[in-house]
Parts: sequence; C-alpha cells; structure tokens
Amino acid sequence: MSSYDRYVTPVPQETWNVPMAGDARFTWEYDDGRDRLLNLYQKGKDKQWDAQKRIDWDIEVDPDNVAGLPEHFNPLFGSEIWDRMTQKERDEFGRHQGAWLFSQFLHGEQGALNVSARIVQSVPDLDSKFYAATQTMDEARHVELYSKFVHEKIGMYYPINQDLAKLLAESLEDSRWDLPYLGMQVLIEGLALAAFGLYRDLSTNPLVKQLLAYVMQDEARHVAFGRLALKDYYAELTEKERAEREEFVVEGCYLMRDRFKGREIFEQLDMPVDKCMEYVDNSEMQTLYQSLLFSRIVPCVKDVGLWGDKVQAAYADMGVLDNAKADLEALMRQDEEIAEQVDEERHAQELAARKQEVDEAIAMGGTQA
Repeated sequence: MSSYDRYVTPVPQETWNVPMAGDARFTWEYDDGRDRLLNLYQKGKDKQWDAQKRIDWDIEVDPDNVAGLPEHFNPLFGSEIWDRMTQKERDEFGRHQGAWLFSQFLHGEQGALNVSARIVQSVPDLDSKFYAATQTMDEARHVELYSKFVHEKIGMYYPINQDLAKLLAESLEDSRWDLPYLGMQVLIEGLALAAFGLYRDLSTNPLVKQLLAYVMQDEARHVAFGRLALKDYYAELTEKERAEREEFVVEGCYLMRDRFKGREIFEQLDMPVDKCMEYVDNSEMQTLYQSLLFSRIVPCVKDVGLWGDKVQAAYADMGVLDNAKADLEALMRQDEEIAEQVDEERHAQELAARKQEVDEAIAMGGTQA
C-alpha cells in the first residue's frame, strides 16, 4: 500500500517545489578551517549509525497510545469534551494524535534533509560544507527511521503542518546563505530537539525511547553547528542586517509555537475546533509543554547575538523568556550521554541474551548425553 493511501486527508501526489534563490558557492581554500567545526565534522563521521540495525524494530507499539503516556498528558484532559468522550473515541483520538505528531517529525526531517543539502551548496567555507554533508546523511537516516515507524507502527499519516511548511519555504527561498542555517539549525531543529526530548523522557515505550534518543544525539550536533557557524558571522552584521534576522526569528518562533497545537487533529475528527483550541491554549500542561519546547531555541538565539528588543518582547509574550538562562551546553551533553546509555543498555541485553542461548545449548547437550 502506498503512503498516499494512508494519509487522513488526500495530499498532492506531485512534488512540492520550493523555488530557491542564491548561489552555489565554491572555495579554493582547502587548508584553512576552524578547529571546533572540524572537530564537530569528525564527531559527525564517528557517530554515524544504521537505523535498520540500531533500533529494535520488534518491540510492539500501541497505535492508540504510541508513547505510552498517562491520559493526564492529553491536552483535553479534564475538559468537558474529554469527559463526554467514550473510551473508543479517546482511543481514536490517541491514534490520530500519535500519527499527527510523528508525521510532523517525519516531514520536519525531510525538510532538514533538503535544507542541509542546500547549506552544503550555499555556505562559503569548506569546514561548514564538510559538516553539513555529514548532517545531510543524518537527516536521510532520520527520514528513513520515522517513515518506517509511522508506516509500520501507526499506519496513518498526517499532511505537513502549514506553519512548518511556511518556515521551511522561507528558509529555502532566501538568497542569503545564513537564512537556511537560522531557520533550520536554530529554529526548526531547536524546537524538534526539545520536543524529541520531552517524549524521550516521558515515554514508557522502549522503541520510542530508543529512536528518539539516537535521533537526539545527532540533533544536538546540528544545533551546535548552527551556533558555531552563525555566531562569528552575526557579530559583524550591520544594525539593519541584524534587525532583518531578528524579524525572521520572531516570525519563525510564532510559527513554531503554533506548529505543535494539533489543530488538524480536531478538524479531522470533526470536533468543536474553537472550543478544543481554547482548552489547549489555557491548559497547564500545554503551557508547560510550550515553555519546554523553547528550552533550546531561546538560549541559542541569544548566543548567536540576535537578542534585540523585538526578540525579547516576543519571547516575553510567549512566556518563554526565562529559557534564556538555560545552560545549552549542559542540555546538549545530556542528550549525547542518554544516547550512549541506551547503547550500553542494549549491549548488555544482547550479551545476556547470547549467554542464555549458550547456557540453553549446553544444557541441551548435557541432556542428550
């Protein structure tokens, strides 16, 4: 069955063509390079992994509750709408919620695949081209992984969220080489990294925890790449140029805030959309969720030097300004350490399984003797 047959609403079968402006930049300087970026490139090579082999795809997933979360994490929990729903309706809502969430993760990764390939072309320095090439491979692996997960474990796709599509298009259409960095590495990847982290930490399903942990190990490097590449460049901008980037950040952050509200689910299930969105906007869980989603973006935007009054006012309006105090380096180290811990646990489980097989074989041999 084609993916097109599994979408909740029909999507165009022709490709979505985003026109791109700007130059493909070549450099003839092959010896110069920034050590931190080249070290990140080396780490990108060292940390490559195979999505078919690294993930334990035999683990079962409940399609009605993909991450295995308790019901009070549902944005409608406690509302009169939720109280009136039958268990069958709640299960259907849960399946659509999981399909919508992981579909957006999937579409975002395809966006990252195209943007990282664009960065290879447009960035002027070779060390950045090197690293962006490893990121392009990472993003291809993430598309492969999420596509397999949605197809095999959920069996239902949602179209790309229009707020995400708009920011992707704006990141690709601009002729300035740094805009794909800013849109993807800082805003889209930063938000995705936080969303992945929330579901990684809260999920009770081992498969979901595995795949998110491994993806986050890659994403932490991607955000670090964006910071390194942009920080020096933005220090040299004129006030007008910096204001233009800050305007882009403000618009992009409002789009990213609205991206994870799930309006499409309520529309698809023919629920009272305005009433549902009112509950979502005012729920304590959603407020906390939104704040945590910006835990990577806000300190990164500040770090690269886009910290004017408009940006700070926008973050204050969203209720996420306090995230500027977060230790981004510590968060990134934590993401890598958790992936390494998952690796160690899987290795220990594999060794235990092999030992059991050997013990059983020895016992069978003794019985036959």
